[in-house]
Amino acid sequence: MSENKHTQKEQLAKCESMSRLQSIISGKWKILIIWYISVYKIQRFGELQRRLGDITQSTLTKQLRELENDGIVHREVYAEVPPKVEYSLTEMGESFVPILLSMKEWSDENLMV
Repeated sequence: MSENKHTQKEQLAKCESMSRLQSIISGKWKILIIWYISVYKIQRFGELQRRLGDITQSTLTKQLRELENDGIVHREVYAEVPPKVEYSLTEMGESFVPILLSMKEWSDENLMV
């Protein structure tokens, strides 16, 4: 294989991984959902909804399910009445926290009015 084709494959692989990342964290609320769970370690649905403010129950449910399916968030259901569900970050989700901290630092430095 020529070096040029090898380089093109590497570049394509990098683009694919960024595309996958974008699909995981896209959505108006996902970064904040991950942020709040990282800060408070464990969050219940109602706590997240109150912290996020202007989010509908269906949107929060959808985004939490997507984050769970993507391996970022863990959902723990307790067998009690009323049902108790807690959300925490998975190991992969925890590994994203330093990136969030860098994003917050950049935002503090560049976007604070």
